[in-house]
Amino acid sequence: MADGIINVYKEKGFTSFDVVAKLRGIFRQKKIGHTGTLDPDAEGVLPVCLGSATKVCGLLTDRDKEYEAVLLLGVVTDTQDISGEVLAEKDVTADEEAVRSAVCSFAGSYMQLPPMYSAKKVGGKKLCDLARQGISVERTPRAVEIHEIEICSVSLPRVRCRVSCSKGTYIRTLCQDIGEKLGCGGCMEQLTRTRAADFLISDALKLSEIEAYVSKGQTAFIRPVDSLFLMHPKAVAGHEAKKLIENGNRIPGKLVQCEDEEKACTCTRLYDRESRFIGLYVLTQPGGDYKPVKLFRQCGRQKR
Repeated sequence: MADGIINVYKEKGFTSFDVVAKLRGIFRQKKIGHTGTLDPDAEGVLPVCLGSATKVCGLLTDRDKEYEAVLLLGVVTDTQDISGEVLAEKDVTADEEAVRSAVCSFAGSYMQLPPMYSAKKVGGKKLCDLARQGISVERTPRAVEIHEIEICSVSLPRVRCRVSCSKGTYIRTLCQDIGEKLGCGGCMEQLTRTRAADFLISDALKLSEIEAYVSKGQTAFIRPVDSLFLMHPKAVAGHEAKKLIENGNRIPGKLVQCEDEEKACTCTRLYDRESRFIGLYVLTQPGGDYKPVKLFRQCGRQKR
């Protein structure tokens, strides 16, 4: 079974689930999960986790992301993007200077209302499923952070911009909110995710490319799970700790060699003597035990 993370370039027309389903066929394994939904009409970076790496799906979902989007002013739809039913059309009377000012005013933290057409759950039900039934429910605005919003070009009624933002930010809603501020409404016409965590669009592979590599037995494009934790010091457990690791127990400090014990009190990457990544551990106190935080492998089950 393959383990690791693939930087997939999701093409238009595919759902995130479609990507996972296709990869399950390519790798002939079921344990695969994506790290954050991209709408079918959107494209770009979609990190996908294989095997034991599925344990970090939530971690990657929570990381910051970057997008390139086209805002179409003067058009309001029920889905907040161009694929939805048009609810209103208005003339765009604002000039370019006013548009630039409105767009840039959203930099920083602001309260965003999650759209009905989204995968967010309320009362155990996805909002998008309720929306398709014609049901609208009360939603609570939540704080999102627009780290940076850069205007790439303005050709009214369209504005192309680059947005770096926190988790949970809906670019569709941002587009609509900008339109509302200008008094003409707006929707998202195009969206490309250019970065998710440190996965970049320049390194992303289309499904056809991944399939071609795998058919040739080439898997170097699969990123090892420990690459996500290189900010933490490395530690190596001796052979005497094998059973303790397999059972998920604490490991006495005397059985571990760590490159930085002080930082290990926050978190450390633990490997066995064969340089296989075991998981994340924390040193309870200097000279104390290493306590497991998240295990990715069990030494006794390694396949070579």
